[in-house]
Amino acid sequence: MTTADQAGMRSSVILRDGPWTHRDVAANGARFHIAELGEGPLVLLLHGFPQFWWTWRHQLTALAGAGFRAVAMDLRGVGGSDRTPRGYDPANLALDVTGVIRSLGEPDAALVGHDLGGYLAWTASVMRPKLVRRLAVASMPHPRNWRSALLSDPRQTAASSYIWGFQRPWLPERQLVADDAEAVERLLRDWSGPRQPEDEDIAVYRRAMAIPSTAHCAVEPYRWLVRSLVRPDGVLFNRRMKRPVLVPTLHLHGSLDPVMRTRSAAGSGEYVEAPYRWRLFDGLGHFPHEEDPAAFSTELIDWLRDPEPDR
Repeated sequence: MTTADQAGMRSSVILRDGPWTHRDVAANGARFHIAELGEGPLVLLLHGFPQFWWTWRHQLTALAGAGFRAVAMDLRGVGGSDRTPRGYDPANLALDVTGVIRSLGEPDAALVGHDLGGYLAWTASVMRPKLVRRLAVASMPHPRNWRSALLSDPRQTAASSYIWGFQRPWLPERQLVADDAEAVERLLRDWSGPRQPEDEDIAVYRRAMAIPSTAHCAVEPYRWLVRSLVRPDGVLFNRRMKRPVLVPTLHLHGSLDPVMRTRSAAGSGEYVEAPYRWRLFDGLGHFPHEEDPAAFSTELIDWLRDPEPDR
């Protein structure tokens, strides 16, 4: 596939039509694709695996309609953002996020993260607290809770088997893109609750994963998370994350999430020295913002509008 072919493939998959606009911004030494819609206080949306910005399409319109400037970014190495040879540890990825906030010309943002994006939202709120106005995390425990559950809870260890599988060199990337990224469809269906994703939506995610180098970049953060468990950089990161989150926090979780157990996520408020609200969506799996976008968006917007979120 030529460079022109790759660029055309990326544009056709990533630059999806809608009421939003697409552009690139520079931050932390790389280029990041964003989709944005609306005017008002900034809400920055961070996707998880195996997705890209498009997972927030419902929330972009809902937030813009509620008076917010909604921006969904592609994380480093995914979607329309740069695929760099390194920089996939959570500290650097969190600096990507806060760098985008600065590049958008805003003093701060409400961060909304799902899965890996949630992990980075937790991290950014600790590393650059002045840039985070509020924090909303879906389907991801606080990093210290996740680490503890991964190492001490056999059920969470089993639920995270895909992460252990990512530790092998090259094979995971080949498996992700084999048969037109059939593995992506399997993950999306297995991790969702009874409200299964539409075939057309799955096709979009499969095509996005098939863009050259995406699979490798998408698994690199998970390689760091496991390989750093006993390395000095991982120990230092875990120690740094003991610092409390100092902004109002909304924690969202699907009761049927097979990847991040409710027991692993519950209790993350221990690390929040600010109003903390836990919301469990009955009957939803790992993708509550896509499985029931109306309920998710309503919960998020009501909380963002609430001047006293600790009530």
